[in-house]
Amino acid sequence: MRLGESVLVADGAAAPVTPAASPVARPVERRIRRSTGVRAPWWFLLPAVGIYLFVVVVPSLRGAFYSFTDWNGLSAGWDFVGFANFVDVITDRRALAALWNTVILAFVVTVIQNAIGLGLALGLNSVVKSRMVLRVVFFAPVVLTPLVSGYIWSYLLAPRGAVNAALISLGLEHWARDWLGDPSTALYAICLSIIWQFSGYSMVIFLAGLQAIPEDVIEAATIDGAGAWRRFWNVVLPLLNGAVVINLMLSLIGGLKQFDQVMAMTGGGPGIATETISTTIYKSAFSSGQYPVSIALAVVMTILIAVLAAIQYRLTLRKTD
Repeated sequence: MRLGESVLVADGAAAPVTPAASPVARPVERRIRRSTGVRAPWWFLLPAVGIYLFVVVVPSLRGAFYSFTDWNGLSAGWDFVGFANFVDVITDRRALAALWNTVILAFVVTVIQNAIGLGLALGLNSVVKSRMVLRVVFFAPVVLTPLVSGYIWSYLLAPRGAVNAALISLGLEHWARDWLGDPSTALYAICLSIIWQFSGYSMVIFLAGLQAIPEDVIEAATIDGAGAWRRFWNVVLPLLNGAVVINLMLSLIGGLKQFDQVMAMTGGGPGIATETISTTIYKSAFSSGQYPVSIALAVVMTILIAVLAAIQYRLTLRKTD
């Protein structure tokens, strides 16, 4: 008997044989359920998860463990010393200065970079004929590596660099100085190079948010008599909430772990005026050989980034209709 044929029941009527009633259909259904079950997609994650665990999670956990030891970075032997390395970190003048410099750099970069990026996005979201070319121009610095950007700005801000030459030619000789050699300006000069490079990155994210805002919402606000500032503050900015959160998060984390520009432009100098947590970790490990202290400082930096990023996320994330 095959599927689709009729069989006689007790009253003589013919009833079709349904697939569910057939013993042949049950193994087929089981195979389909096995091939389309909800657990099957998890198997595709195993290679990526395994690589991530091997490359990121396991080394990070081992590093965090070594921060509680006196491991010298070479031998297999070590002794447990508890929180001694963390005490060295919080009592070291260089580490505390690096922590303060990192917070200042991250704050300045986060605020100014996103303000410039938002301004560029608002300007280039209008009907300007050259807006496509200008978008490329403002985004171009992003494709440079931070190390190259740092070297470019180190030449521009040198005592005989282009910036001082321009100031002298404009009759502003008293403004010319050794921007990277002066402790009062070196850190802010580094902030300038970071802002110049990554403002275009923030601009692109803000542009994506602006282009997702429905035109009829803006038109309705205009008809209701809202001016440009009220439209921006009460309509555009709330609808840009997602882009604002993403940009602030990325720029804050990037500022807290800044390394490349600092090493290219000042190397942490003059003195310790531009030392950041990342440069201090590098020098403690590879210049001084203090591997446990450098690992402890890396753990402190990780905690700092996690805490500040979480606070920033909670303060800036607002639910909008």
